[in-house]
Amino acid sequence: MTDTATKPDAQPAKQPNRLRTAMSGTAGITFLSIVMALVIGAIFIALSDPAVQEASSYFFSKPLDTISAAWTAVVEAYKALLTGMLFNPEATSLVNALKPLSETITMATPLILGGLSVALAFRAGLFNIGAEGQIILGAVFASYIGFTFDLPVIVHLLLAVIGAFVGGAIWGGIAGFLKAKTGAHEVITTIMLNWIAIYLVAWLLTKSWFLRPGRQDPISPPVNPNAEYPTIIDQWRVHAGILVAIACAAGVAWLLDKSTLGFQFRAVGANASAARTAGMNVSRMYLLVMLIAGGLAGLAGSAQVLGTEKSLSGGISAGIGFDAITVALLGRANPWGVVAAGLLFGGLRAGGLNMQTSTGTPIDIVLVIQALIVLFIAAPPLVRSVFRLPETGKGGFMETAKGWNG
Repeated sequence: MTDTATKPDAQPAKQPNRLRTAMSGTAGITFLSIVMALVIGAIFIALSDPAVQEASSYFFSKPLDTISAAWTAVVEAYKALLTGMLFNPEATSLVNALKPLSETITMATPLILGGLSVALAFRAGLFNIGAEGQIILGAVFASYIGFTFDLPVIVHLLLAVIGAFVGGAIWGGIAGFLKAKTGAHEVITTIMLNWIAIYLVAWLLTKSWFLRPGRQDPISPPVNPNAEYPTIIDQWRVHAGILVAIACAAGVAWLLDKSTLGFQFRAVGANASAARTAGMNVSRMYLLVMLIAGGLAGLAGSAQVLGTEKSLSGGISAGIGFDAITVALLGRANPWGVVAAGLLFGGLRAGGLNMQTSTGTPIDIVLVIQALIVLFIAAPPLVRSVFRLPETGKGGFMETAKGWNG
């Protein structure tokens, strides 16, 4: 009897396509999620364009007019988006040409710090929805120190930054304490703390010791110039807060990957019961991680009040705490991934303004693109099915993040 493997018509085992397998991994799914979001965003751009709407009224007689108008609208909108994010080719000097990039970095700075806050909590199995409130408390502490005292430049700035970290840490620590001592779910407590922070700052800005003299609108006195983050270049708004953000990313990476405390955070996040059986104090880990996470979000508040806005107002957080959740998701809760995601979302913020100004495209479309990126990141099977990619068992944040408490 002839072995079937030696038959002439026997086919060798089909080798998996290496590119398709790679694209089904973590980085590939992230890239394809962004591509899909941009494609769907292009559809919304075309539908919202007046020229496309006009051409569509006679689509069946001249369909190419509608297609051409849609293509033009999408190309011009995304061209304006990239110009607002990275480089202005029409500028007369290099400093002005790179000003869009400086705006991207400026807007990315608090997003990176807020994203690190959320990502660190993720790695310990906690869902920190309270970055918004922690940013507000950090801004409150930093601004009060900034406009109340008159200290030498380095001392004043350092004290204000420390104050921002302490303010955020206190607010995050409250949720961590409640989680550790009572088992209260951090999602509920941090959401409630967000609202308390919002109304707290609104109340503070009605008091004479926080309200700018001669003003009735809720705004604090400007911080002392000695307490401001120095700007990198005079013509740009980007400030030294980005250096703090990069240093914090390096610090969080070291904490998680090289330190004993970080190992305990990750162990608790992977399996709290097993960590407890191994002798780890899980309650203590919950408290510590929320203290550090809150402090990082507080530093995001310092970037706002000491670097960009220079005074405290009711809208100082600007929704950064909620965007930080999407940054942490896109960054896969990895510190350097958070930096990259923060720069992307900062660029979308900066470029979206230019897109709206230059082409009239609604800036809400940028928000739609951001939401779609997060949607696809959270649903890697959907991305794989669209591109017919093989299943690898990894690639989505929801698939790889351990220890999410239900």
